[in-house]
Amino acid sequence: MTMADLGDLRLHYQRHGTAGGPPLVLAHALGTDLRLFDALVPLLPAELDILRVDMRGHGLSDAPPGPYAMGALVRDLERLMDHLALRDAVLVGVSIGGMIAQGLAVKRLDLLRGLVLSNTGAKIGTRDLWRDRVAMLRDRGFGAVADATLERWFPKAFRASAEGAAWRNLLMRNDLEGYAACAEAIAGTDFYTSTATLRLPTLGIAGSEDGSTPPDLVRETVDLIPGSRFALVRNAGHLPCVDQPDAYGELINGFLADIGHVGGK
Repeated sequence: MTMADLGDLRLHYQRHGTAGGPPLVLAHALGTDLRLFDALVPLLPAELDILRVDMRGHGLSDAPPGPYAMGALVRDLERLMDHLALRDAVLVGVSIGGMIAQGLAVKRLDLLRGLVLSNTGAKIGTRDLWRDRVAMLRDRGFGAVADATLERWFPKAFRASAEGAAWRNLLMRNDLEGYAACAEAIAGTDFYTSTATLRLPTLGIAGSEDGSTPPDLVRETVDLIPGSRFALVRNAGHLPCVDQPDAYGELINGFLADIGHVGGK
């Protein structure tokens, strides 16, 4: 376990690959942690210097009292990259991780040379939707939202598998207040105007069966960035790095090679 002490916050992170190689940063979805990318990391080029991190309120990172603002989540990743002296990275963000990616690219373009906006949006849901979901969670616990969440995350066949059951267990064991505080950050975020100012290589990835951020939302978001590209993963839900890792990894590796971040696998 490696913890970065940022003064007021400790973040758990892992490094993989080749130290000093082209950096790739992986930012996970709400209700998961850095294990979201367990199946993806072995599929990536060995030359990469890969960083994955548990965002505040998740995994082994600190869970300070909420609510959180999206700006705080963006600043957490910014401070960690500065702490580790990572520059010119490609940032892969899934769901809330993709919102953090958009915010960081607007704030600190010097840290990034490319984005993968996966199963995300410039705005996800409405304030009322998130308010109601958080109220139910605080009143009745994760058991009240788990089944509906898993239906949005994964296709039916995957949910019925042993691995699907493991992801349900992971969701149930989240820090309730950390999850709720991050959900409140999503509720207050609308990046349509700021994301439209971005000018860097961007790949959008959507899952055909995604019930949280449907393909049209992902496409609408990446279309804000001139020159971006969009890819659809068939038979994948909200977390295609889990249910379709081979197809997902192929898309990311192709993008990294196309923009010259790696020499190809």
